[in-house]
Amino acid sequence: MEKLAVYIHWPYCARICPYCDFNVYKRKTDDALLPAILADLKHWRDLSGPREITSIHFGGGTPSLMTATQVGAVVETVEKLWGMRDIEIALEANPHEMDIETWRAYCAAGLNRMSLGVQSFNDAALAFLGRDHDGTAARKALDLALEIFPSASADLIFGWAGQSPTELASDLSILLDAGTPHISTYQLTIEDGTAFARAEQRGQTRAIDAELSADFYDIVRGTLCTSGFDHYEVSNFAKAGHQSRHNLAYWRGWDYVGVGPGAHGRITTNGKRHATTTYLTPARYTKAVSNTGTGIDDKALLDSEAWSAEYLLMGLRIEAGISLSRYEALAGAPLNSSELKPLIEGGLLINERDRLKASQTGRLVLNSVTERLLLA
Repeated sequence: MEKLAVYIHWPYCARICPYCDFNVYKRKTDDALLPAILADLKHWRDLSGPREITSIHFGGGTPSLMTATQVGAVVETVEKLWGMRDIEIALEANPHEMDIETWRAYCAAGLNRMSLGVQSFNDAALAFLGRDHDGTAARKALDLALEIFPSASADLIFGWAGQSPTELASDLSILLDAGTPHISTYQLTIEDGTAFARAEQRGQTRAIDAELSADFYDIVRGTLCTSGFDHYEVSNFAKAGHQSRHNLAYWRGWDYVGVGPGAHGRITTNGKRHATTTYLTPARYTKAVSNTGTGIDDKALLDSEAWSAEYLLMGLRIEAGISLSRYEALAGAPLNSSELKPLIEGGLLINERDRLKASQTGRLVLNSVTERLLLA
């Protein structure tokens, strides 16, 4: 059986970014949330049975608002419930929350990977993006993360209105000069319900157009691949040994625990796969755990069509692609889309024996590729 990933959603933020559409809430003291998360983990152990853990990932929100004691309590609980052996334990942090003693305490609590929300080193860009740090703080935080943790990743946003190729190249150069072993790059997209979406409705441009964004993506890929990075997923680049084990669990279609307000999970038992979501607000989540032992709000059975479609959608994001035999086992039939041959002949997909994967050109239009495969 495949390994199990564990996701912890800590929903609080000191400040909500104008482009963010995650389930987040302004920072507050919440003594009830951690005990609820620990209790929910016990419920998940009952669901999963004994499984080997591949990763624990603290996301949010801003999980770096958690204390090292809180992080350690989660790690200790996971170890007691499932056992742990050579796993990735990662936490997302913001540069302005950098604190050498706290980060060393995180490391002592078991954290071995820091995911740092750098976004840019350009002060004007950071102000535009509503970040609480400047370029100097970003550099210092990155250096500290690389010093303390065995592995570190930096997030980079590109495609903000007014950005030049030179500014993008500068951000990449700083990351490379620092020795960053994993870089996640995200094109700025305008999500409904965000402050940026409202600004665009008022005629205030916040993101560059699709054509220029594609050019920027080429700059990112060209720079990092020629610098020894493996472009192992559409948005992610890693040096050897530094791929995100947690995110790979998602992309490979493995099961994952989802605890904390608004967390998503996947669990397979007796050959049936379920999608879970927890209650969105911290108050409703903690109340549900108190009353029922779990914060799960919805648990939906994925039929063969939904399960195989999810495997294809996630799996084509990674360089390794999907196994056609596994797709057939999940779907109950081979992938016989009328679009498959045209997409291969058009150079957007590559079929190598049992593997189907997106070409570099196909990755640029992956949403269109997967839509054609699934709707044809």
